[in-house]
Amino acid sequence: MSVPASQPAHYTGRFAPSPTGPLHFGSLVCALGSYLDAIAHGGHWLVRMEDLDPPREMPGAAERILKSLHAHGLHSHSPIVWQSRRHALYQQALDGLRAQDLVYPCSCTREQVRKAGGHRRANCIGEQGPYALRFHCAGATEKFHDIWQGEQIQTVTEDPILKRKDGLYAYQLAVVVDDIAQGVNCVVRGADLLDCSGVQRQLFRALGAEPPEFGHLPLVMNEGGQKLSKQNHAAPLDDDRASENLVLALGFLGFHPPPGLESETPARVLSWASAHWHRKAVDIRNRLLN
Repeated sequence: MSVPASQPAHYTGRFAPSPTGPLHFGSLVCALGSYLDAIAHGGHWLVRMEDLDPPREMPGAAERILKSLHAHGLHSHSPIVWQSRRHALYQQALDGLRAQDLVYPCSCTREQVRKAGGHRRANCIGEQGPYALRFHCAGATEKFHDIWQGEQIQTVTEDPILKRKDGLYAYQLAVVVDDIAQGVNCVVRGADLLDCSGVQRQLFRALGAEPPEFGHLPLVMNEGGQKLSKQNHAAPLDDDRASENLVLALGFLGFHPPPGLESETPARVLSWASAHWHRKAVDIRNRLLN
């Protein structure tokens, strides 16, 4: 069963933050890269709020994220989509997968999964009390070309959860359903999500859609060698220094803005960046911000 989808006439990209905290510099690199790649290809750039996990969300974070994007001149070309308002669409997709016998109930605990060395339908205890819903795809192999990371061969080692025991829809399901529904045909995001691309490509096909093109940008690392993230207490962006932030992000991505551009408006910075964006110029090394 296919998810209802728009049919883009050209490139459609997106930035999909989770409201677990304010945007930080690593978030800006991803937002800027996805925005510029869309603009340089004459496409649309969308913002989607991935607010599916209330226990992890920070009050006011979603509004603060949108305020930061606005301050940096990064405006969605379509109204903001909120995943918390799209449960019916996710359930419709699950029902379609169930009709194909591609989803099954799972009451296994994390410890049982760990001891089994991964989770597949064959080693599942089934429906014994509260259960999650898993996508039957373990063992499948996906081969694809990533814009910046090159040729990829990924074998799915575990059936992923699509709906949790607590009734919340999982990221893997929602991100694919929304990309289909919004007509996203190029996904530009951080390299930390590269490993889940194989599962998502399997899910695109199971839902009757062609997988988008994928491009995974370099990660900004902290001094401890960890990805800069909200969980690692990355400093929030200073919206009053938006142009400076943009110029720093461009430098991190491998571009060389002219001296003084940081004193211009965000719109002027983005105009320069759009005119000079080239995929081959992106520096794919994960590294500290100098």
